[in-house]
Amino acid sequence: MNFELTDAQEMFVDAAKKLTHKRLAPVLQRYRPDCPLPKDAMLEIYGVLGKFGITAARLPVEHGGTGLSMIDYGLAIEQLPPVIALSLISHDGSITRLHAGAPAELLKTYLPDLIAGRKIICTATSEPESGSDSSAIRTKLEVEGPDAYITGRKLWITNASVCDLMIVACTVGFGDRDRPIATRVLVDRNRADLDIREISLTGLKQGHLGEVVFERTHVPSANVIGAPGDAGKYMTLAWNGNRPLLGMIAVGIAQRALDIAREYVGVRRQFGKNLGSHQLVQQDLADIETAVVSSRLMCLYALGCLDEGARANGTSAMAKRFATSNALKAVDLAMQLHGAMGIAEEFGLEQLWRDIRVLQVPDGTMGILALIHGRELTGTAAFR
Repeated sequence: MNFELTDAQEMFVDAAKKLTHKRLAPVLQRYRPDCPLPKDAMLEIYGVLGKFGITAARLPVEHGGTGLSMIDYGLAIEQLPPVIALSLISHDGSITRLHAGAPAELLKTYLPDLIAGRKIICTATSEPESGSDSSAIRTKLEVEGPDAYITGRKLWITNASVCDLMIVACTVGFGDRDRPIATRVLVDRNRADLDIREISLTGLKQGHLGEVVFERTHVPSANVIGAPGDAGKYMTLAWNGNRPLLGMIAVGIAQRALDIAREYVGVRRQFGKNLGSHQLVQQDLADIETAVVSSRLMCLYALGCLDEGARANGTSAMAKRFATSNALKAVDLAMQLHGAMGIAEEFGLEQLWRDIRVLQVPDGTMGILALIHGRELTGTAAFR
């Protein structure tokens, strides 16, 4: 067991840091921090990510992807701006869903542009009555020969308003215990009629979270992916990877809070000496770094389990819950160390606080993650 990064990993992390500093952050800074980025800006960002080789990080090399280990992917995700990292996880995860079962013609048509970052893809699963309970999906897919029609409403969809392609989880009927037979279908926004509304959030305001309405939206039946009933399997596989990756975004936010606080207490003076000389301030800094390091190790462990092919349902849920909870505490402590400046916009801590609060929701709320973990520990599901 080795807890040190290899030389190659150190170089990769350093390259990701430079990419953020030199190429990605300047794009974000050109636009208002409280509004979603325009599509042109997102395509510029994805062009950069494509050249860096992480738009299809989980796709094997023989199929055109980068084939990164989950650990290496997580190390890169930590270094990216949170709003970009969240969008990328949706895009990359959707590519893996597309690749798993899509007809060869669809892959030939769309995969090159997705890998290059010329097009953006997302997945639409959640609905108003089907958030954590994916078995409650009611969006309907009707297949009529060469044509298919989607009717329903999707909610909380990352990348919805800027995507070119969307993988939609639908039901084609009901099976045992009245559970939907979920299937996946690819929607090309240039060839389909659907309504998308942007949803404003507490944090990650430059990102894109949307509501999508399908009113008997036409798609070719050739766009159906995989077999009826396999959507749940691929949703779970993607969530197991996404959760510790979201945890790594949280680690990056907590690390940034630590860096800001450390610098501040070294120059700010109170009671005749630097803040950093006071005992309780040192204790707070120690607590922040402990939260950062322990969360990073937990997420890397979960990602390592995925690399080894181990069952990671509980481990991934635990990693995301632990990391996002710790990051929220870390940012709060950093804000306290700054006093009034902690709630001002100047240092950016208030934005970190808002961003990390948002991250506790995607791919499983804190309570749902605890129940997933508990199910793995007891062998009994508390959901139903």
